[in-house]
Amino acid sequence: MFTATKTQRLFFFNLANFILLGLWLTGLNTVHWFAYVIPAALYFAAATGFCLGLFVSGKFLDAIGVKD
Repeated sequence: MFTATKTQRLFFFNLANFILLGLWLTGLNTVHWFAYVIPAALYFAAATGFCLGLFVSGKFLDAIGVKD
């Protein structure tokens, strides 16, 4: 129900790579540890197809009555 398509999964993978590139260019020891949470979640979504953002957004929209 809240699974990502193949195109979305590739987008999540590429986005995580670009974020990690930015973290690396900044300095991996310089950035706060929380900056690694978003790429980890994006890699998880790319690998499994389950995107927490799609899940939460879908539940929220259902709760306020917006249909797909």
